[in-house]
Amino acid sequence: MAMPPTRRDRWLALGLLLVALVLAYLLLVHPWFTRPLLDINQGITEVQDRQLRVDAQLQQRDAVNKRLQQVQAALAGRPGFLREATAESAAAALSSRLQDAVASASPGNRSCTISNRSPLTDNSPDAAFPRVALQVRLRCGVPEMAAVLHTLETGSPRLFVGNLNLLAQRFQQSPNESGLGLDVSFELVGYLQPGLTPDVAAAAAVPPSVPAPEPSGLEPAGLQPTADGPGAAMGAPADPAAADAAASEPVQEAPHEN
Repeated sequence: MAMPPTRRDRWLALGLLLVALVLAYLLLVHPWFTRPLLDINQGITEVQDRQLRVDAQLQQRDAVNKRLQQVQAALAGRPGFLREATAESAAAALSSRLQDAVASASPGNRSCTISNRSPLTDNSPDAAFPRVALQVRLRCGVPEMAAVLHTLETGSPRLFVGNLNLLAQRFQQSPNESGLGLDVSFELVGYLQPGLTPDVAAAAAVPPSVPAPEPSGLEPAGLQPTADGPGAAMGAPADPAAADAAASEPVQEAPHEN
């Protein structure tokens, strides 16, 4: 005669049934139905969030376009790249701009003169922005040198001064003169716009404007020319005939005392 199930047996059977249902759900229902539906819901939520971000950006389209036009207009008025299409023409433009800066800082080359300027070879031809550089050597007074550097680095297009070396010189014509000057060498660097063709460069070329520095009103006394001293290359001769003769002769470098 079979024993009637006790209360404990009923609870045990109910527990086994629950375990079987949970195992069936984990093995059959969750991986095949629940998990794919959860992934779909997550994808729908991500798409909705992306759509909200896109809508917010589209609402700012007019403001962004207006700001972009303002920035483009500002860059067009102050270009950063050189206007020339080739390195040779850009080097000639750099030399002309250097000459204008020196002339504006010291009219007639009375207190500042160019001793040497030569183009440098670009050692990184595969760079994103082609580099054009000049090796420059000047003999100037302190205020004139500061004016030249300020004019070069604040003009348009943008130029950069690198490897700056300053060497003080002392030469006097009378005991009352300080006789202070600078022998300066540096690299003047500019960059070409990538992909610029000669036709586009010729159409967009305009004469560069070099801002003139404020006149100091004083010429350094130490930069007056002497008969045979180191400052003779920087001074202006007394009569015009001697000035023309001095302008046609190459500048002789003065020996420096160690």
